[in-house]
Amino acid sequence: MSNPYQPSNLPGPQHPVPVYQQVYVQPPQPKGASVTAMVLGLVSLFLGFTFVVPIVGFIFGLVGLSKEPAGRGMAIAGLVLNGLMLLGWLLLFIFVFGIFGAVATSGTMT
Repeated sequence: MSNPYQPSNLPGPQHPVPVYQQVYVQPPQPKGASVTAMVLGLVSLFLGFTFVVPIVGFIFGLVGLSKEPAGRGMAIAGLVLNGLMLLGWLLLFIFVFGIFGAVATSGTMT
């Protein structure tokens, strides 16, 4: 019988096994314009009595949509919310001025 501990039975030199590390890259965070558009859209829903807030939010939404691809969803949400509030203001103005116009032209002539 042969001795199992003889060097002829040992495997050859071992090479180190390469270690692969997986690199995690975080997606870029949305910047201020997209977040501002969405926040102003939400504010304009609850405090929509001002006409300035939806206009400013709509402008921030356009800027965020064009310059911040990471915040695209927030910019679209801000555009939709602020656009709905601006549409509501437009319809209110048309309705109010339509009523005042009808009242002003329907004067009685005697």
